[in-house]
Amino acid sequence: MIIKTAHTEAEVRKCWYVISLLRPHLTEDVFVETVLEMLSEGYQLAYIEKDDEVVSAIGFRYLQMLYNGKQIYIDDLTTSDKVRGEGYGTALLDYVIDLAKDKNYDCVTLDSGPTRHTAHRLYLNKGFKISSYHFVKKL
Repeated sequence: MIIKTAHTEAEVRKCWYVISLLRPHLTEDVFVETVLEMLSEGYQLAYIEKDDEVVSAIGFRYLQMLYNGKQIYIDDLTTSDKVRGEGYGTALLDYVIDLAKDKNYDCVTLDSGPTRHTAHRLYLNKGFKISSYHFVKKL
């Protein structure tokens, strides 16, 4: 599996379908525009293709916080239903964990919806711990 990083509008747009599975509230144009802006703020979007189609993608950023130090925060991780269970999500998760280790960071963190049980199984199998609740106040 070759992991690529999106840098151009065309590369970001290639990731739309698989990200739309996780973020169905977005339109393709809003996704592309938002990711291009986020890339300028440090967000990274990595992906894996199979037969010239993006089948899995992970979006992440580097953060530092007082409560847990330097970290990579995973915003998005999704895999196409067509290839789920074939190791693509695991490969991208390992890629980010290895980046954090190479930078000597303290941890990798993410939030996950409460009903995403298959994803939770992956995270728990990779040694992630459920450490907090995440609260949001919409404005």
